[in-house]
Amino acid sequence: MKYDFNKIIDRTGSGDLKHNVLKERYGRDDLLPLWVADMDFETPEFITQALRQRLEHSLFGYTVVPEELWSTTIKWINDHHQWQVQREWLTYIPGIVKGIGMAINVFVKNDEKVIIQPPVYHPFRLTPHGNGRKVVYNPLKEKADGSYEMDFEQLAEVADEKCRLLILSNPHNPAGICWDADTLQRLAHFCYERGIIVISDEIHSDMALFGNRHIPFATVSDEAAQTSITFGAPSKTFNIAGIVSSYAIVPNPTLRRRFYTWLETNELNDPPLFSPIATIAAYKHGEEWRKQMLSYVESNILFLEDYCQKHLPAIKPIRPQASFLVWLDCRALGLNHEQLVDLFVNRAHLALNDGEMFYEKPCPEGHGFMRLNVGTPRALLQQALKQLSDAIGQQ
Repeated sequence: MKYDFNKIIDRTGSGDLKHNVLKERYGRDDLLPLWVADMDFETPEFITQALRQRLEHSLFGYTVVPEELWSTTIKWINDHHQWQVQREWLTYIPGIVKGIGMAINVFVKNDEKVIIQPPVYHPFRLTPHGNGRKVVYNPLKEKADGSYEMDFEQLAEVADEKCRLLILSNPHNPAGICWDADTLQRLAHFCYERGIIVISDEIHSDMALFGNRHIPFATVSDEAAQTSITFGAPSKTFNIAGIVSSYAIVPNPTLRRRFYTWLETNELNDPPLFSPIATIAAYKHGEEWRKQMLSYVESNILFLEDYCQKHLPAIKPIRPQASFLVWLDCRALGLNHEQLVDLFVNRAHLALNDGEMFYEKPCPEGHGFMRLNVGTPRALLQQALKQLSDAIGQQ
């Protein structure tokens, strides 16, 4: 079956976050939104049909978790990442950011610390802060090609005996890095020796691009397996973020017992009715859709690169190795942070995530960057780039 990713979906009346908070977050609502990390592609019919079929049985009482949820998830992970996950390692969690908050409350005492690696998804910073824990920063080092690598020397300097948890973005958001095995092994060894738990957020794991490969953190060594809590979900891949379908994988029995007992005690490990249905449908029937979607995303990235080279030479897209999020290096425009935000929002009428969001604010390292969501029909991406080109030409 050939899927149509050029189809423009009118999301009016759906209560979607992408459109409905523009006025609140950007000061105006006449913007083309390419910010929040869900795609503008229609959720595939095999998921919609599975949900519709359940809706035909009009009684929505308490339900048991189908064992098929776990067998299907295990098979998907093994088929795509060659990781043989054991059934007892798995549990449902009500969202990955929520899972991070839960793990912080279980494993990190009030006077202990959480390490993050900016530029990185901002809840990695906000969630520990909001829970009263101190955040320790281990910034990534920029490479000559605009991508990033981990700074292990700086990590050794800042990781003291109070550091209890490190949150890893794998693949990395916003830089789109599929971390290589050597880097992950080195990180695992560092954390294992110091008793630091690694939470590996692998929500973009099924979206490797351009021949790149995602490597689950827990698979690179026994040290990684023993010190890791992995979070995953089908939500980014199949555009079902509104159907909370996240899961945790914990190979270490001591960590697992402590974390999962807390989840079970607070009844946070039972998925709502529609989550297993959507997940099973996605993992059983979604491979062809996934391949076609990734091919379309790759073509959008190539289109973006070509457009910038021809019409926006001061903007350099950093090609992602995974996902539909592109880190834009806009530093050659010579604008400060406020001027860059003004250009995108008030002149180009675009809503993107600004680079400062992915650092501790205020932070000069984040100035000059924007994160662009290219998981959208080509016509909308082309419209956005034309608006940006026109706005820069009018400066």
